[in-house]
Amino acid sequence: MKVLNVHERELRATAEQIEALIDSLASGEDALWPKDRWSRMEFDRPLQVGARGGHGPIRYFIEKYVPGESIKFRFTGPKGFDGFHGFDRVRTTANTAVLRHTLKMTTHGPAILSWPVIYRPMHDALIEDSFAAAEASLGQAPRIQPWSPWVRFLRRVMSRGKARAQATRDQRPRGTPASGHP
Repeated sequence: MKVLNVHERELRATAEQIEALIDSLASGEDALWPKDRWSRMEFDRPLQVGARGGHGPIRYFIEKYVPGESIKFRFTGPKGFDGFHGFDRVRTTANTAVLRHTLKMTTHGPAILSWPVIYRPMHDALIEDSFAAAEASLGQAPRIQPWSPWVRFLRRVMSRGKARAQATRDQRPRGTPASGHP
């Protein structure tokens, strides 16, 4: 099955601020990945072409990296995921920038079923949480997309009841102003 999954969020940010978000991935100062609620993104070395790692059961290596502009990860697992995912800064004005996440792959074998039933709903929730983390790190009120009951169920089952709940508008990440203004 062919899959194209694209998420975008327009952020009140300069190109340089978006560049810093992308370049912080998997670092101690990661400002883009929602590591407080999801498995951390980790690599065997700093961000560079060839670095291997992933998050949770999703494994990949960095296939292309243009610092501050884009990063592309080639899947190596789970079995049946043949393709890539990545973040891009796609356009900017003086006061706004668009951050895009693209996943493009062909699924084979068990992934034909596991992608739409398990991985896609989890992926969609994670990426929307990533955009909310980006907003919070920019000092803006995060626009949180509530998890579906199915995502909450999957997280509970997969974590054996230990998954953290989603932050709500009333439970902003630490340091995020209530008004959305610094």
